[in-house]
Amino acid sequence: MQEHGQNWKDVKSSLIQAKSKDLPYEKVLSSMCTYPHPIAIEAHKMFIESNMGDYGLFIGTYELEQKVLAMLGDLLHNSHPYGYLTTGGTESNIQAVRAMLNACKSIRNPNIIVPASAHFSFDKIADILKINVLKARVLSDLVVDTEHVISLIDQNTVGLVGIAGSTEFGQVDPISDLSKIAIDNSIFLHVDAAFGGFVLPFVSQHVPFDFSLPGVTSIAIDPHKMGMSTIPSGALLFREEKMMDFLRVDTPYLTISSQFTLTGTRSGASVAGTYAVMKHLGKEGYCQIVDRCMSLTHLLLNEVRNIGVNPVIDPVMNIIALSVSQPKKIRKELATQFGWQVSITKQPPSIRLVIMPHMTEANILAFSRDLKHVLEQVQFSENNESEKDRIFDGTGNMS
Repeated sequence: MQEHGQNWKDVKSSLIQAKSKDLPYEKVLSSMCTYPHPIAIEAHKMFIESNMGDYGLFIGTYELEQKVLAMLGDLLHNSHPYGYLTTGGTESNIQAVRAMLNACKSIRNPNIIVPASAHFSFDKIADILKINVLKARVLSDLVVDTEHVISLIDQNTVGLVGIAGSTEFGQVDPISDLSKIAIDNSIFLHVDAAFGGFVLPFVSQHVPFDFSLPGVTSIAIDPHKMGMSTIPSGALLFREEKMMDFLRVDTPYLTISSQFTLTGTRSGASVAGTYAVMKHLGKEGYCQIVDRCMSLTHLLLNEVRNIGVNPVIDPVMNIIALSVSQPKKIRKELATQFGWQVSITKQPPSIRLVIMPHMTEANILAFSRDLKHVLEQVQFSENNESEKDRIFDGTGNMS
C-alpha cells in the first residue's frame, strides 16, 4: 500500500482499465451467470453495508431474507421452508451434507452417493468434511443409474444427492425415484438445483424435483444464476427445522445467540437484490425469461443441426452440449478468431453452451456462422493430416 492516498479520479481510472479487461457477457456462452436485473442492482446498492452475519443489527434485512425464503418455498412446494441465503451452490451443498453428517454422528465412516455428473463442489466436500463421496454411474441419457445407486448403499450411507440441471449437460436426474430410494432406506436426499431451480418450474414439460417429493430433505438453488439477482446469492432450503439445528454454533459476542451459516459475514445486499428482483418479476416474469432462453436454445439447436452437428442429448433446459471432434481445438479457435467463450465437457467430450438471458437472436445466429467456419477449418486440417498419413509412412518415405 502506498504512503499517501490517490484521488478518486485516478482510482476510478484504474478501475475502468481493469473492467475493460473483463469479458462482456454478450460473447460468453460458458457461464451460468448473467447481468443481474437492474432492479436487483439498485436494491443491492441500498443495502451495501448490511451484514447478515449479525442480523440482530439489521432486522429489516433479516425480514427480507425470511420473505425470500417464503417465495423460494412457494416455488419449490414447501409452504414452511427453513434455511438461509448462501454464497451459492457450493456453500449450499457443503452445508446440506454437513447437516446430514451431524445428524448421523454415530456412523464412524459415513458416505454419500452422488451421480458421476455431480458438480465438482462434491469433490471439495469430500476433502473438507472427510466424507466418502461415492459416484454412481450415469446412463446414456446422462441421468444417474438408480440401480447403481441402490447397489452402493450400505450401513454407512447417510444420504443421496440428485442433480436438477447438471452443470455440464443441464440434465435432470430421476429425483422421484431417488426420493423413493431415500425413504426406503431411511436416508437423506439433497437436490442440487443451483441452476435448474429457476428454470424447471417454468418449462412446459415440468419434471418433479422439489419438496413435492416426500423424500427430498434439502434443496440448493441459486438466485444469482437464472434468478437474475446479484452475485453472490444462493439459497439452501430444508424441509424440516431440525436440520438447521444440526448446523447451529454459539455466537456469544453477537446480538444473536447462534448461527447456522458457513460464512460469518454475509451480504445483506444480496438478500435485498434477490428480494427485489423476485418481487418485481414474479412467476410471470420468470416464465417469460425462461421461455425466451428456451426459444434461443432451440434456435441454436436448429442452426447447428443445419451444419451437421448434433447435441449429445436433446436439451432439457437452456444448456446444449454439441458432439464434435477436437472440442478443445474448436474452443480455442472460437475464442482466438471470434472472441466467443465456450466450455468443454469431459465425458462425453463436447462443446458446452449455456443460453443465458444476455444472449440475443443476433448473438445466436452470429455464433452459429462462426462455429460453421471453425468446424470447416478443423475438418480441412483433419483431411490434410489424413492425406499426409496416407502418402507417407512412419519414416517419411513415400508409401
